[in-house]
Amino acid sequence: MPKRFKDWLMQSENDLEHAKKSVKVGDYDWACFACQQSAEKAMKGLYDFLGGEGWGHVIVKLLKELPPDRIKVSEGLLEKAVFLDKLYIPTRYPNGFAMGAPLEYYTAKDAQEAIHHAEDIFSFVKTCIS
Repeated sequence: MPKRFKDWLMQSENDLEHAKKSVKVGDYDWACFACQQSAEKAMKGLYDFLGGEGWGHVIVKLLKELPPDRIKVSEGLLEKAVFLDKLYIPTRYPNGFAMGAPLEYYTAKDAQEAIHHAEDIFSFVKTCIS
């Protein structure tokens, strides 16, 4: 099976750029979701690079299941992944909250924090690959 990690990373970077564009127009819920997607895809690219396959959508799980003899994951990076994992479902579905639509719950601050965390995970992956 051919390695596709470059494709995963290209899409991850594009999702991150989408998040930044979404912030500019006030689509903070979509910016947050795009950040979660960016980090997830970066991690799946890392797994592909390592010869494996990252399953699922939980970034924390993907980080924790990396081979510890080859890659060290800091507690700080895991905390950033936790933040991003919380953005996977409620950013998209109204039933993620007791009432209201996701667009009512996410702010510019949330989106900026998500962007920083996604950038850090993307950088971590790029470091592991280089």
